[in-house]
Amino acid sequence: MRYTVKAILANQGTVSLELEAINEEDARQQILTQGGLVLSVQRHWLDWRPKARIRFPLTHFSHELLSLLTAGLSLVESIETLIEKEEDAGIRKVIENILDRLYEGVTFSNALESHPQAFPALYIATVKASERTGDLPEALTRFITYQSQMDLARKKLVGASIYPVLLLVVGLLVALFLLLFVVPKFSAIYEDIGADLPWLSVLLIKWGRLAHENGWMLAGIAIASLSLMSYGFSRPAFRAYLMQTLWRIPAIGERMRVYQLARFSKTLGMLLRGGVPITKALEMVSDLLQAHFRPRVRAAASFIREGKTISSAMQMAELTTAVGNRMLRVGERTGLMGEMMERIGNFHDEEISRWVEWATKLIEPILMAVIGTVIGGIIILMYMPIFELAGSIN
Repeated sequence: MRYTVKAILANQGTVSLELEAINEEDARQQILTQGGLVLSVQRHWLDWRPKARIRFPLTHFSHELLSLLTAGLSLVESIETLIEKEEDAGIRKVIENILDRLYEGVTFSNALESHPQAFPALYIATVKASERTGDLPEALTRFITYQSQMDLARKKLVGASIYPVLLLVVGLLVALFLLLFVVPKFSAIYEDIGADLPWLSVLLIKWGRLAHENGWMLAGIAIASLSLMSYGFSRPAFRAYLMQTLWRIPAIGERMRVYQLARFSKTLGMLLRGGVPITKALEMVSDLLQAHFRPRVRAAASFIREGKTISSAMQMAELTTAVGNRMLRVGERTGLMGEMMERIGNFHDEEISRWVEWATKLIEPILMAVIGTVIGGIIILMYMPIFELAGSIN
């Protein structure tokens, strides 16, 4: 983002500068590093120039930081080393700002809080919990393991959906090509013999004539429909309604609930292992779940504050399964609630993976059969008049 900063600089007096900064605090910091005094900072809200979006590599950053800390370097020395090797200007600017905050004497977690676009609240909470125990490498290890597990689960879901989606898209494109380009050509040939044809062939030929005579109107309707769908998917309310509709489908809704519970258990387990209190951890995990799950999380936190056990609170709030509840009771007896939460998440992840594999094996042949039937039916209906004509000649 661009800012206009009025400041007093040595040997220059009062000046007005145009700066590229992450936020207002970063703009002020740039002037302070030059020994200047900031008078005012104004953001350019209407800046139509293209901006490079910075995607901070959080997992890679954590890996490198963990390696340096394990090698014996202090936190400040590790950050300085990361700055020296970083080539991306935007990422280096974020790390430099963190180093400046460390030089000022603030804690590492507070330095990370000034960059919420790069460091999520979950990461900051993990670091903040480690500052009480003085074991930052262990906290980084837990977060890296957690993030790797979440990325693996996401990749499995995406990978399993690629082939069915690709198959569906290709089938629809072929069907549209036949309906919009091939059928109109055949309809022009069969106009004179349309009365003696099967009614499905007549219907297809009428569609071809309509597509030929009103091609631009149909194209406009298609473009408007796609634009409306894109706009709808961009609106949070529509996405929430669509998710609610999927949740009402028994077979899909139950698997989505198990997936949410797996994510919930893994995240909560990581925070508990890091020393975060259970009620605070529940507040942080709430933001990672679907909207209709959040009241349940707040209810579970309320039950725990009232003195109920974690297992009973989770069961009353419907945040666990029968197997998960038994494992929670074991965790309460052994005192290893964080580890048990992570095991529950892994158990549900395996359950989701088996279901996705089974569903993929079932959906792929069904899609192929449906698409083959549709395309084959269109082709047969197109050539049906030829068969009728050949029969009449004989």
